[in-house]
Amino acid sequence: MSRGIHSSDDARRLARRRLPWMVFDYIDGAAGCETGTVRTRAAFDALTLRPRILRDVSDRSLGVSIFGQQTRAPFGISPMGMCNLSGPAADMMLARLAAREQVPLGVSTVASTAMEPLIEAAEGHAWFQLYFSGDGTGTFKLVDRARVAGYDTLVLTVDVPELGRRPRELRHGFTMPFRIGPRQFLDFALHPRWSLAMLFKGRPEPANFRMPGYDFDRTESRAKADWTMLSKLRDRWPGKLVVKGVLYREDAVALKEAGVDAIQVSSHGARQLESAPAPICALREIQSAVGADYPLFYDTGLRSGEDVVKAYGQGAHFTFLGRILQFAIAAGGEEGLQALWDVLRAETSITLALIGATSPRDPLIAEG
Repeated sequence: MSRGIHSSDDARRLARRRLPWMVFDYIDGAAGCETGTVRTRAAFDALTLRPRILRDVSDRSLGVSIFGQQTRAPFGISPMGMCNLSGPAADMMLARLAAREQVPLGVSTVASTAMEPLIEAAEGHAWFQLYFSGDGTGTFKLVDRARVAGYDTLVLTVDVPELGRRPRELRHGFTMPFRIGPRQFLDFALHPRWSLAMLFKGRPEPANFRMPGYDFDRTESRAKADWTMLSKLRDRWPGKLVVKGVLYREDAVALKEAGVDAIQVSSHGARQLESAPAPICALREIQSAVGADYPLFYDTGLRSGEDVVKAYGQGAHFTFLGRILQFAIAAGGEEGLQALWDVLRAETSITLALIGATSPRDPLIAEG
């Protein structure tokens, strides 16, 4: 089933054919009229890479070091909620991939598999992503649970004080966990392969909230998160703390001063504020503000190896892939996921060769 995946566009095309409309639009959709997605794509397309010639690029390496750990690829796996909607056991497929490639698996607060089996399957290569919600009582219970489970890195997502409006989800009546009405029943009936797989494996639901004193509500406000909360979290969490969803230099500087270990530049895949700037355009400005040696990660809009190299050229120390991995799973299961990963590795390696570079952190990339 993976033979048709030669690019992320192929994976998306196949996923669109095989997933129920409701599920595809949940994964693929963005805020508002989705001009944020268009803006991000246009920004990547506007960036160019400088081809250099007659450089010995025969010995190329894709691995980089983050937090003292050497990876086998220059990209990791973004935290994504309810991945098992893309295919049964998708979370575990991603965890096994993280173990093989020794890259971080972002385990979402709203993952459809609990945090404990995921870090085990990832052989420790997992970071727990945290949403602050309500008054924070349940949030800090999750923090303590992640520490007991063996997580060393916590990723606090800060760009969702309220859930963004995504019309494609709303039109389908998407809820989490989803409810089945006549429209959803018809949708599922027209996609029998997916529906039968879900019938046998069980309906995906947020798994990290199956603990006393925590009732999950996806729409619960996260608006009380503030700098005081961040300070409490920093004091409570002994490991590495990453803050995800940063787009402005002033915020980046303040986070560095607050003792945050790394910043992830992101617009949440354009799923929150439609009018937010393209995150790829913010990287260099933020890097100049926090310094070239301060860990700076990037996600949003990465679709190819050339995109990955462009992000490194703009100042990223590491990148994270998101929905395209879910598309690959929907298109071809674990075989499809590995196929797309291999495509992205090949694209990145070839791009490095064509610009005369030998690694994603080659200084030559920043000159492009």
